[in-house]
Amino acid sequence: MAIAQLPESPKIHKLPLYKYVDAVRWLPPISALDRHAVIASFDSDSGSPAIEIHSISPSKTPTLASAYAPLSSRISSLKSTSFAHRPVIAASTHLGSFHIMAVDPADLSIEPVAEEELHSGGASCVDLVDGGVDCVSVGEDGRVNLVSLGEAQLKKARVFDANGLVSYTAARWASPSEFATGGYGFSLHWWDRRKPGGPVSQFKCDRVHEKASGIVHSIDIHPSRKHTCLAGGSAGTIFAWDLRRQQQPIILSGVGMGEGVTSSVSESEIWEIQYDRSISPSNVGTRMLPVMICSEDGILAVVKEGEEPVELLAEPCAINSFDIDRQNPSVRGNL
Repeated sequence: MAIAQLPESPKIHKLPLYKYVDAVRWLPPISALDRHAVIASFDSDSGSPAIEIHSISPSKTPTLASAYAPLSSRISSLKSTSFAHRPVIAASTHLGSFHIMAVDPADLSIEPVAEEELHSGGASCVDLVDGGVDCVSVGEDGRVNLVSLGEAQLKKARVFDANGLVSYTAARWASPSEFATGGYGFSLHWWDRRKPGGPVSQFKCDRVHEKASGIVHSIDIHPSRKHTCLAGGSAGTIFAWDLRRQQQPIILSGVGMGEGVTSSVSESEIWEIQYDRSISPSNVGTRMLPVMICSEDGILAVVKEGEEPVELLAEPCAINSFDIDRQNPSVRGNL
């Protein structure tokens, strides 16, 4: 695997927490000066999972001061948004529960808002609509659920139930009405809540689907290109599904994917994938926007169509999550 190096190394601050960290997300800004991150942690000594809020100092060497909320099960997915002028956190667990929590801007305390058992098995992924309160939840049991946070109560609806015949492992909103899900066999489904009954489109491509055991772990959809679904998963595979050309995916990386793939950024699981939002879409024309990934073999890298991957960080352990600060896209948090 050939990986290019940056001409200038990025500034990396390591903040040890001495426990497992399953996911990380930036919180929406609470003040003009401070930035905060929410972390899903797991203390293996006590067997205690928790949600933690960390205030990151704007000094050259960041320091951490955290708020803490224990949970009954380990977190499988974590998202954040802003609602009613307060940061809101959505989380799913490996036991199938769904949690909504609000953060008090004054002291960063975490207040439980709602908890629901939405899945009979593990809940794989949740995603929140940007700037809204609608959430999609998918799981190993083949259920696709929509949850809305109203003023008085949590409203929930089951969009689809595969009764365990299909498992969903990833989800991402494309608009307030449309979202994509991913699963086994590198499958992708496109859903429109205005058209109930099942997915309105399904991705099928022999070149990707011949890797029948592959799993989509993460999906991203850029707001400027809502017709394109980006996916990352097993064996270093990264590909894009354009709804306008459904049988011709753009394959950016993957072991054994053959022609057109410059280099595979990783030979293991791609745990998270996001468009690099520090790059303006106008700067790349019709090409794929640059993509940032993290992997089981400890790689944090940027992948560009037709170019060698650019390595940002290499660790001796897995990097299982990262997030890009949308207020300052040159700042990333990873673990």
